[in-house]
Parts: sequence; structure tokens; C-alpha cells
Amino acid sequence: MSEHVDDGTVFDAQSFLKTVTHQPGVYRMYDASGEVIYVGKAKDLKKRLSSYFRINVSGEKTRALVKNICKVDVTVTHTETEALILEHNYIKQYLPKYNVLLRDDKSYPYILLSASKHPRLSIHRGVKRRKGEYFGPYPDVSAVRESLHLMQKIFPIRQCEDSVYANRSRPCLMYQIGRCSGPCVAGLVSDEDYQQQVQWVRLFLQGKDRQVINTMVEKMEQASMALDFERAAVYRDQIQALRRIQEQQFVSQDNQDDLDVIGIAHQNGMACIHGLYIRQGKILGSRSYFPKMPVDASLTEVLSSFVTQFYFNQAEGRVIPSIILLSEELGDDSDAILTALSELAGRKITIKYHPRGTRAKYLKLAQTNAATALTSKLNHRMTIQERFFALQQALNLKPISRMECFDISHTMGEKTVASCVVFNHEGPLKQEYRRYNISGITGGDDYAAMAQVLERRYSKNMELDKIPDIIFIDGGRGQLSRAYDVVKPYIAEWPKRPMLVGVAKGTTRKPGLETLIFVTGEEFSMPSDSPALHLIQHIRDESHNHAISGHRAQRAKVRKRSTLEDVEGVGPKRRQALLKYMGGMQELKKANKEEIAKVPGISLALAEKIVDALQHG
Repeated sequence: MSEHVDDGTVFDAQSFLKTVTHQPGVYRMYDASGEVIYVGKAKDLKKRLSSYFRINVSGEKTRALVKNICKVDVTVTHTETEALILEHNYIKQYLPKYNVLLRDDKSYPYILLSASKHPRLSIHRGVKRRKGEYFGPYPDVSAVRESLHLMQKIFPIRQCEDSVYANRSRPCLMYQIGRCSGPCVAGLVSDEDYQQQVQWVRLFLQGKDRQVINTMVEKMEQASMALDFERAAVYRDQIQALRRIQEQQFVSQDNQDDLDVIGIAHQNGMACIHGLYIRQGKILGSRSYFPKMPVDASLTEVLSSFVTQFYFNQAEGRVIPSIILLSEELGDDSDAILTALSELAGRKITIKYHPRGTRAKYLKLAQTNAATALTSKLNHRMTIQERFFALQQALNLKPISRMECFDISHTMGEKTVASCVVFNHEGPLKQEYRRYNISGITGGDDYAAMAQVLERRYSKNMELDKIPDIIFIDGGRGQLSRAYDVVKPYIAEWPKRPMLVGVAKGTTRKPGLETLIFVTGEEFSMPSDSPALHLIQHIRDESHNHAISGHRAQRAKVRKRSTLEDVEGVGPKRRQALLKYMGGMQELKKANKEEIAKVPGISLALAEKIVDALQHG
């Protein structure tokens, strides 16, 4: 693999093209600031790169791209497949503005059946370091939780944490309601019976439902023959529950292949790709994706970018199915993509475009879901843009690109948390939401809390595109005045001056009766059906919910903290020994120092400290 760099300040296309080879490879295009703006691959680098610098270049995106090119790096590869993988790695690294980007970098969830004496079922996400069997991946966590919930009703396998399981002296509520067989307590279930349930779970997760049901039917008949009607009834209930699930998830008895069905819809410069994931004849789940794409990107480009990014990202953590059904062809890159996917999977992968019969119905379903999701997204986008325009007119502002809103949450001054939420012209920018734990103030002093969060937010250097056009303060005149005093010195240094607006609730605190308060002292109300007011209510509610959820989490943390954690000399092992020996926190609280001193590793002096802490904690 070799690389050529043209580092001239003014890009000389003709001189550059003379040095380019006809071999396959990858090219990176840079703008004047040195930022990578496009990454591409080619079977013939010279031929592909020459197409950018013709007199008449077709396509708005390509013309805009060429206009901004100041430098091109070329990396030659041995094969087209190698070029495809390198291109993907560069796109992931640089996120170029003129490439189609999936924006889907999260790890996908699995179900883990642990490799312990009494295996546990749990959600797993990330690197597979824990020993056990992994089933999945699932489209999202809700699909995993739903599967675990279903299995808990049918197979009484434990789902509790190992720390809970190891320290039980009596069975928990899950055992009482028949959702766990209680392997934590000796004598409740034999190892043989528990392993039988584990084997059924394993087969169920592999899609072998019929095998599980057939085995259960045999077991039920054997129990009936032995006049063990109670056990036979348990098997009967499991069989009925499994058959109900089969009816809900069943797709096709003829088709037991693993399939990914990918539909695409494209409209008004936006695209939606909908994936339908079928494993062993059952729908595992589905999900819609909205890739970031430049103007006039073709469907072929969007789909091929999606397929490479979706399957190459975290390839070690995502199972590539044997068959991928697509609604559009991948074009010239089809063979290279197929070869790369087969190499990644270690087996032959097939891509099909015009399926018949049942598979054609799957593809139609994916297409319909993609079109529906895209329409919904476009409508939402139009609504947000209408609201932004209405707010611009109401406040007599230039186009608004960014708004931030602050709120404070606490209970009687305890665990004060401030939130900052951010909106742009597409709505909430959730990845930029922030929470601030407020400290060093008098409990319940909302003015001081607001001053602290604004100081922490705006005292650092602000990039131009991060400076808001409007800063909303959830509060009345006093809160706004305090906020303005804090922000004023920073605003004076910024290249643009945001507007500060207080959002005061009406006397009845009902939505639609909010009053907007400005730094000048002017007050302003909007009609309850005003789109501008709806946008303000939206950002204010997001800020309030973000603050209160943070506050509740902090408060719950305090409530859950054991009093024992504050006793000097009582670490995790001694806490565990105390609770296990005494039979729980309630029994420990009732015990005197002499009884506590009988616990191994606890001296009489330490027992006295523990009693004192529990009585005054």
C-alpha cells in the first residue's frame, strides 16, 4: 500500500492527475482548513479522480465538493475489497461532510446466558469479555427486555445479579410469583431440573421452539403417567405460553434462514432505511435509520454506504445473516461489498434484489415501514421549522439556529440539579443536553443555583456555532435578572449577542398561560394556539424533565446508600458479612452491640460504632 500527498495551497488538478495511478485505492479530499470533506474509493483511481475535474461536472453535490478541494491524498490498495474496507475506516474516522453517514455508532444489545453453576439470563452490550453464550444482536434494548420478560414467564431461570444470587438465604419475590425456580436457596430446585430449563432457554434463543415443545410434551406425558399431575400442569402451562409466543412471532415455516430485509425511501433530500431482522423464521425486531446525506445523493450511494457502514461497524459484535434482501441494487460496488461481507462473516453471504413469494412480502413490508417513517420524520421536521419561523417573527429575530434553556430542580433544597437543553432547527439536540450538580449554595436558593450553572456553562471559550441565539430561563423576573447579571460579561466578548428570555408560568400554572419576560422589563404573552409558544413550551418541558430526572437519580442514590457505608472500618466485605449473619438490615438495626460483635471480623468497639451509626443515621 503506498500513498501520495499533494500539499500545495492552491490545488492544481492537472498536475495532480499526472501523478495518479490506474490501480485501485482510496482518496481523501481536504478543504482550505485542512478538514477531510470527502472520502471515496475506486477500482481505477486515475479514471475516478479525473471525473471530478472535467469542465462540465454533473450534480450539485459534486460541483460544491470540487469547489472546496484544496488537497487530495491518495492511498493505493492491492484489491478493490481492501479499498472498500479502508474507505469505511476513513469515513468512520473523519465523518466527511460530503459522504453519506449512518450516525449509528452504538453497540447492539445481546442476551447473555452466563457460564455459572446456575446460569443467569441478562442484557449484554459492548465487548464480550464475560464467559457465557451470546444470542443476538437485537435492534434495540427494548427488544431484549421484551424477550427476557417473555422468557421469565415461561422458563424460571434467574435474572438477578450475581451479587444478589450469592447472598440470598431465602428466595425472593420472583420465586414467590413463579418467575424463578430459586437456585439461590438449597433444596428448592435440583441442579438437573435447573439445567433442563437452561437447555430449553438455549434452544428457544436459537429459534428451535418446536424441539422445545416436543420435549415438553414428552415430559408432561411422563409426569401424567407417574400421576405427578402438579408437574404435568407446569409443563402444560409452559407449552401453552410457548405456542402463544410462536403465533405472535411466527413468520414462515418454509423459510428458516437468517434474513436482513432492507427497505429504503427517499424524499425532499432525506432518506429512511428500514431494517427488518428475521432469525429462524421469527421476527427479531425492526428499526428505522435516517443517514446524514449531502444534497442530490443517489439512492444507490445511500444504500451502499448504509450496507458497508452498518455491517462493517463493530463487525465482531454484529452477526451478518446469510441472506440480505435489498430494495435497490448496490451498483458497481456490489461485488466488492459482497466479497468483503463474506470475508468478515467467514462464510458465503448472498445479496438478493428481486425476491419472490414470502420474501417479496418481507421486502414490501420493509419498504412500507421506510416510507411511513420518512413521512412522519418529514412532517415533524416541517412542524419544527414552522415553529422556528413563527418564533423568529414573534421575537423579530434573524433566523434562529440554536436555543438553550435552563431549569433547576430540588426537593426542599436537597440535591439541587440544573439542566441545560439545546434545540436547533431540527428540534432537540439530545447529545448536547447537560446536567449540573449544584453545590456550595444555601438549599433552595434557586437564584444562586441558576447563577452557578450559567457561570459553569458560559465562562469557558465558546465556539461560534455553539453560541445560542436565544437563552431561555425557566423562571420569573428575578431569576432572569440574576441570569443576565451572570451572562452579561461573557456576551460582551462573543461575536453574536443572544437574547435572554424568562418563561414565567401563569398564576394557575396551566400550559398556554406562560408569560415571556425580557431583560428590558417588557412582558409578552402569546395565544395558546401559537406555534411559537408550542416551541417554547417544548424546550421548557424538555429542560424541566431533564432537570427533574437528574434530581431524582441523585436523591435515589442518597436514599439507597447504606448507613453502614459511613462507618469507619466497615468495608464491603464486613457489610456483606454483617447483613448475611444478621439476616438483613432490619434485623441488624434491632440487634445490640453484643449480638453484632458475634459476627466474624467485628470487634466490640466496632459493634458500638455500628449501633451508634444505625441509631443516628
